[in-house]
Amino acid sequence: MPEKEIHSRAEKKMHASAEGFRKELATVRTGRASLAILDGVTVDYYGQQTPLSGVASLSIPEPQMIVAQPWDRAMLEPLERAIRAADLGLNPSNDGKIVRIPIPPLTQERREQFAKKVAHLGEERKTAVRQVRREANDELKKLLKEKKISEDDERRSLEQIQKLTDRHTQQIDELAKGKEKEILEI
Repeated sequence: MPEKEIHSRAEKKMHASAEGFRKELATVRTGRASLAILDGVTVDYYGQQTPLSGVASLSIPEPQMIVAQPWDRAMLEPLERAIRAADLGLNPSNDGKIVRIPIPPLTQERREQFAKKVAHLGEERKTAVRQVRREANDELKKLLKEKKISEDDERRSLEQIQKLTDRHTQQIDELAKGKEKEILEI
């Protein structure tokens, strides 16, 4: 059944979009220390861009502090530079052995900026889900036009795709609202 393949493909793409959003939200700062904040940060390690976790041991000794202990002391300065260059609003410092990354409390204005960013990211993901729906619907209409499926099968499949779309956009909305609430809490 070609419509089942279309349905399955659309579901996988929509699920991937929602899961990608979940991972993306983990990198948005909330005023508390989280290693996910540093997920996108890479450091030049002997000419190779390497994730922070690939050159240092990361830990959270306090709720407002992240500590990076590089396996190679020569990486202290590059670690600091990479964290500053990531434009996360963090100001790391090193004591010759480890890099301390204090997580400053967020101002109300900064919280609102992050909340807007979350809403924007959510809208982008919902648009991606709707694009998947559009592609699936176009494929179904093409199958109907080629007389490979009946009108009833097409209508039923279009309804299933819409239900999938609704479920995934609702999931993205819930994730965004939860993160916005977490950011705006003082």
